[in-house]
Amino acid sequence: MKLLLTSAGLMNKVLIDALQEMVLKPFGDLNAVFIPTAANAEAGDKTWLINDLHAAAQLKFKSLDVVDIAALKPELSLKRIEGADVIFVGGGNTFYLSYWAQKSGLMDALPELLKTKVYVGISAGSMIVTDNLRAQTFENSRVLSDAEYEEFGPDGESSTVTAKLVDFVVRPHLNSKWFPNIRIDNLEKIAKEINNTMYALDDQSAVKVVDGIVTVVSDGTWQKFN
Repeated sequence: MKLLLTSAGLMNKVLIDALQEMVLKPFGDLNAVFIPTAANAEAGDKTWLINDLHAAAQLKFKSLDVVDIAALKPELSLKRIEGADVIFVGGGNTFYLSYWAQKSGLMDALPELLKTKVYVGISAGSMIVTDNLRAQTFENSRVLSDAEYEEFGPDGESSTVTAKLVDFVVRPHLNSKWFPNIRIDNLEKIAKEINNTMYALDDQSAVKVVDGIVTVVSDGTWQKFN
């Protein structure tokens, strides 16, 4: 199983080279699919999503499909995902992505798919394949929240279930101006509440997993806890 769990996508040559080493073929010989579903629940400017798609397109795959798993019947979305060699799962609302990854059948299908394909997670797309998500319920309601990211899951379309493809957790966007709570001092407190290993990654970093061997690839800053 091969996973590249990034904070913000393929932001630099170090991360691109790491993916190249994992796929074992020229990008031009491979099909890729990008799943943007997590962005559906995010209001406002989507320049970041366009940038993530552009970064994938810049690799010049043989083909780059875009599949919203919340918009298609499960059998249709899974068929198109099965045709890819590289599966990009984009960022956005983690709770919403978890819900649709289950409802679409993608979460159950991942262990079999990743026997032959490479998974590239971006932020939420990285978090949903790890051991668990950090969540609270918002003001005694059913709404899930992640206080550090000031994120709220849509009522009725949210979940904390993860694929548990690895036995650690990831907190992306370390030191980002967009997420002021994701700082080392605050994460040290969170780490004490989590039994698992936790990787805090800035937007130039990723966790690389190849057949159970875990390494960090980075042109920036990262921290391992526990």
